[in-house]
Formats: sequence, structure tokens, C-alpha cells
Amino acid sequence: MKGSPSPKKILEWFDPRGRSAGGWGFILNRITGLGLILYLSMHLIVLFQLTQGAQAYDSFITMMKNPVFIFGELLVVSAGIIHGINGIRIGLTSFGIGGRHQFAMLLIVAGLSGVLILFFAVRMFGGV
Repeated sequence: MKGSPSPKKILEWFDPRGRSAGGWGFILNRITGLGLILYLSMHLIVLFQLTQGAQAYDSFITMMKNPVFIFGELLVVSAGIIHGINGIRIGLTSFGIGGRHQFAMLLIVAGLSGVLILFFAVRMFGGV
């Protein structure tokens, strides 16, 4: 079909080689955004299954107390934090704020994200 992107072009969308710090941050936002979309899809499926009655709900709660699922939840929280803070960076640069300081802004995104992710990790695994 004419005009449709080739698989090679799609993969280039995620290729960080030869990009500036701003490009790396934009790729990070693409990856976390796709991860959040995947999670949302799975979340809707699980919510539908929970409509099947009390036994489905009880088995879901038991499953979610498993450390593997808690780690999965931490990944979702991490993606949301990174995507949100990095999205603010992208928005600022889109309005012409800090365009010359992409690397420093990316370091700030990484630092803030790291602190928040560590906070949530301690809170989530502290009760296990």
C-alpha cells in the first residue's frame, strides 16, 4: 500500500543512535507511552473478568498480593512517572523553554523519576 510505513521506518522511530539528548528523551516517552497503553488494555480485560462474581474478585486479590505482580505494578507506576515528568520536559521545549539545555533537563527528569520510583518501591514492597 502506498504511503504506509515499512517495518524498518517504524523501528527507526525507536532507534536512539545518532540522536541528541532530546531525541533520547522523546524515544523514552514513546516506549513508556506504549507500555502504558498495553497496561490499559490488560487492565480493561481484568476489570471485565472481575464482573464474573465474588470468586473471581477473591482470586484476583490473592494473585495481586504475589510479589511478582507487585513488581509489575511498580513497573506501571514507574512508566507513569517517567512518562509524565518527561512529558512536562517535552512540553516545555515545545514552547521554547530550555531547548538549549536538553541534557540537563533529561538529567532532572531521571533524578526526579528515580526518587519517586524509589519512594513508591519502598511503599509497595514495605508491606510484603
